[in-house]
Amino acid sequence: MKNISTIFAAAATALYVNAAWALPSAQDRVYTADQNSNTVSVINPSTNTLVGQIRLGNQRPDLLSPLYKGQINVHGLGFSPDHKTLIVISNGSNSVSFIDTATNKVKGTTYIGRSPHEGFFTADGKEVWVVVRGEDYISVIDPNTFKETRRIQTDVGPGMVLFHPNGKLAFVVSSFTPKVDVIDVKSHKIVKKIDVISPFSPFLQFTPDHGEIWMTHKDVGKITRIDTKTLEVIGVFDAGFITNHLAFAKTGGKVYAYVTVGGENAVKVFTTDKPTKLVATISTGPLPHGIWTSDDSSRIYVGLENGDAVDVIDPSKNQVVAHVPVGQAPQALVYVSHVVKKGDDASNLVPRVNNDPVNIRLKPVAGDARGFVVSRNLGVVDALEVSLFKLKPQTVYSVYLNDQKVAVASFKTNEKGMANGTMIGPLRDLAKPGSDAAAPTNRIVVMEGNAPADASKAVLVNSL
Repeated sequence: MKNISTIFAAAATALYVNAAWALPSAQDRVYTADQNSNTVSVINPSTNTLVGQIRLGNQRPDLLSPLYKGQINVHGLGFSPDHKTLIVISNGSNSVSFIDTATNKVKGTTYIGRSPHEGFFTADGKEVWVVVRGEDYISVIDPNTFKETRRIQTDVGPGMVLFHPNGKLAFVVSSFTPKVDVIDVKSHKIVKKIDVISPFSPFLQFTPDHGEIWMTHKDVGKITRIDTKTLEVIGVFDAGFITNHLAFAKTGGKVYAYVTVGGENAVKVFTTDKPTKLVATISTGPLPHGIWTSDDSSRIYVGLENGDAVDVIDPSKNQVVAHVPVGQAPQALVYVSHVVKKGDDASNLVPRVNNDPVNIRLKPVAGDARGFVVSRNLGVVDALEVSLFKLKPQTVYSVYLNDQKVAVASFKTNEKGMANGTMIGPLRDLAKPGSDAAAPTNRIVVMEGNAPADASKAVLVNSL
């Protein structure tokens, strides 16, 4: 592919200007869970610079070795009430890593059930609850001994848990069941199940006054509001294609919700009135995912899943004011205040292990098909990640590069017409360096079926 990394870097330089803002403290840290590089990236928010990375494993495809011992798919984040401990959930290795925020050292690891997703400390800091999304329970862990002490039965696929600061109730959303479990923290018993509109919710957050929880529905692009006193749904509204995470910020005397909408490369800003109103749309880098607000609401940090970076938003202006490169495919993101003594302390951190990716948005030949491709260099080989949406359900589609007659990969869509997959290999050899970027011999084509390429069956295409 013709100098794609150079083109992407130049575009990024033109679009973003890094700035050193004095509002967040140099003692604070922003963390991202980097799923593909298996790192935790550590940002100094006072300068908007990457301090370094906590390396929990190797980037793909090294982890495919039967002798591999590191963590796989670093995905979820949580932190203790005293901000001294960061927990990192790796869903591929079924693990919870406990990290000392002052030293960046792993002080313990707990292995639990299949495909945990997110976790958090109870309000008193005495327990860590981790949702085991690949099964049907919450794993309760002692943060001092790093031992699992009990399991709380839920419906299939718990997606995330957060605790009301009064310490009495926990709220658990699901990735496979259209219900929210409300759990009594002391007894570890479910006291209510709240019906919601969709079975796939990856994230929830409290409003600043803790009077409501807002939860995202990634599959249908909506947000549900729940009253934390009555435990009733009080509103549902549209957010956008691939609604991921959300955060709240106070500005101008009002509270606003900031929602990452991955399919639109945007953060949407909503009022917290009844009914909710959209007041701004902020363009970001590719596929915004995790989001968190600084303690003083002066900055909002957005992880870019396909951009391997964090965009920093000034909510008083609703503008991106900085762009910080991080690890590959950042998922969860948290802001944790007062964790280090010096802003430049890089104890036990490694320099950034990855390079910037290349993002390619696919254009529909006809109909409503959507898709995008991310190309990442892994040294000797490359990874080409393909995400396809709004195609025929339960149908095979194949990906072709540069008019090759044989597909580099084939995927079968699910019942909603979606598919996702990664190809790893010497993919750069399929491109023709030096060729005209508009030439038909330098492009990606997605076709229906898995037979030899047939242009009449093309559904998505992009000339590089």
